[in-house]
Amino acid sequence: MVGVDNLSKYGQVTKSYDSDANYTFIEGDCRDIDLMTTTAMEVDHLIAGAALIGGISYFHTYAYDLLAQNERIMGSTCDAAIEAHKAGRLQKVTYMSSSMVFESTEHWPSAEGDERKIAPPLSSYGFQKLAVEYFARAAWDQYKLPYTIVRPFNCVGIGERRALGDVDVMSGNVKLAMSHVVPDLVQKVVKGQDPLHILGDGSQVRHYTYGGDLARGIVDAMAHPDALNNDFNLSTAQSTSVLELAEVIWNKVHKDGRPFNYVSDPGFEHDVAKRVPATDKAKQVLGFEATTSLGEMLDEVVPWIVQAVDDGTI
Repeated sequence: MVGVDNLSKYGQVTKSYDSDANYTFIEGDCRDIDLMTTTAMEVDHLIAGAALIGGISYFHTYAYDLLAQNERIMGSTCDAAIEAHKAGRLQKVTYMSSSMVFESTEHWPSAEGDERKIAPPLSSYGFQKLAVEYFARAAWDQYKLPYTIVRPFNCVGIGERRALGDVDVMSGNVKLAMSHVVPDLVQKVVKGQDPLHILGDGSQVRHYTYGGDLARGIVDAMAHPDALNNDFNLSTAQSTSVLELAEVIWNKVHKDGRPFNYVSDPGFEHDVAKRVPATDKAKQVLGFEATTSLGEMLDEVVPWIVQAVDDGTI
């Protein structure tokens, strides 16, 4: 297994698998076609997951860079994969798309295939993720490069921290860490914010999916023969509003029963009202289900955020 990263988001980060004998890390830029081609020649499967990515404020701060740099990354990755597949070893590319391809939908749940029937995303990030899917299908159409497309929904887990390029965004008296709703709500509650500031009225609906479940789903999609030239939403089936999430987090932190208080701040432009996936295709074809409950996720995330706040990394 080989990983490529230019360390531009967080800098050097220690991972649990760094010392695994079966893992090799290459510090490099995925826009480097020569590097990517050399690397792709040595692997059986390629997971195209490199991208500039961040929370909702990131979409606004880096609107052009998200589009331009991620297109260059995808072009380089596909060029390399096409050559490696021609050479005979690389079997398939598994592309990381996003729930944001459904940003402009007006009906729910969003099923695989809807992304080609609805209006395109309004955010440059969502538009570029839709372009990833067009790269995948075009590379198959012209070069017969096999593909699988996966769309994670609202990943939740530990390990995320303030990025090197983050801009200061205040939410009440607390500076947002990542502009991802779960860690930012947790850190605001942990830091004693009362009333809790939420973006918008809290009615926004999301499907918070455990990172470990998503990792398993990505591997299933990479390896399963019926995933060939197919696409899958990877998500929990459970809908949760932001307000419901905020109250659960509040009660996880304030075990003394302190009353839940909140105020609404103006939301961001691309903070869509609902992202609700159809999950039956992944279950039927891959046998994949995201089974970790929101409570179980928060039992892991809350202590991690508490420690990160103590350490000053958030």
